[in-house]
Amino acid sequence: MDLHIDDFYRDAAAGLLMLYQAFPRKVALYVEDLIGHEEPDEFGLPSKRHQGCLGALLWLAEEGYLRFDSTIQYQALDQAVLTEKAFLRLTRSVPDLPAATETLPSSVQRVHASLAHQLREALKSGNSERLAGLARLLLESGPLPARHDIA
Repeated sequence: MDLHIDDFYRDAAAGLLMLYQAFPRKVALYVEDLIGHEEPDEFGLPSKRHQGCLGALLWLAEEGYLRFDSTIQYQALDQAVLTEKAFLRLTRSVPDLPAATETLPSSVQRVHASLAHQLREALKSGNSERLAGLARLLLESGPLPARHDIA
């Protein structure tokens, strides 16, 4: 099983959601805020898990999902902010929501249907299959399909 890919989905979603909550302000995005404290190895280097999370954030920047001014050692991205690409993807509606949301006011439906809200719920519930499907949906280019396999 590719657990590092599940970690990538979780780290990418958590990092982008943290920036979404601060948008449009620039903030320091600390790895420890996303994955908790990880002890460095015997040489003082960050753990593989810590390096994986930082790598996910750097990859998101390289792929145009976020911008940042610099790194703070191995600890954080300084002055990080979502790009337009990430903001638009996080605010778009996810297809195939439960019918229960249809009874909510339209403004609440819009928020609940957003990819950001669905990612937040998947992280909160610990549903790794749902999170993986939503993360793939976030990373896909082009418009959302009418129906999509997001577990």
